[in-house]
Amino acid sequence: MTIHFHEEDLPAGVLAEGPVAVDTETMGLQPGRDRLCLVQISDGEGDEHLVRFGPGSDFAAPNLKAVLADPARLKLYHFARFDLASIHAYLGVVAAPVYCTKIASRLVRTYTDRHGLKDLVRELLGVELSKQQQSSDWGAPVITDAQREYAASDVRYLHRMKSQLDVRLEREGRMTIAQSCFDFLPARALLDLEGWPEVDIFAHA
Repeated sequence: MTIHFHEEDLPAGVLAEGPVAVDTETMGLQPGRDRLCLVQISDGEGDEHLVRFGPGSDFAAPNLKAVLADPARLKLYHFARFDLASIHAYLGVVAAPVYCTKIASRLVRTYTDRHGLKDLVRELLGVELSKQQQSSDWGAPVITDAQREYAASDVRYLHRMKSQLDVRLEREGRMTIAQSCFDFLPARALLDLEGWPEVDIFAHA
């Protein structure tokens, strides 16, 4: 297991074929306002790649964009809505097709209201994650080893969690509705960016 750190783009050819786990770190929680600082990506084979974007970046990143926009490569997220919005705002691509472990969790773990990544990894995989660096400064000139480990851990377990969540989705007969939710997420992220983050446009009133 190795964490690879890159500046401004992902090197070509470092990922195996198939689904990739994706996460982002930003300067805050408002996509479009708060600068994208880091994109984490893993093919599930044991290594994690962190791509850092500095202040004033042009976010060109052709190799990373090619992976994220590849319609043949499934992207795994935890709370995809936020990551999709941040990626679209700064990298200008729709990072789909999508699988969101948070949505899958909400559909099958109806016995709890705890659907954070830390809770999910603990229950499904028996691993304790540290969230100590969650609110740290991702725009700092130096990304610390603790920050790198935290960022890498956000994508390290998504492939394994998908496998377990899929078993439960099939068991409960909710795979079809889950897929419909995943397919809608790019549009939901775009609504966030366009100014409807909390408004339910499908509501009667």
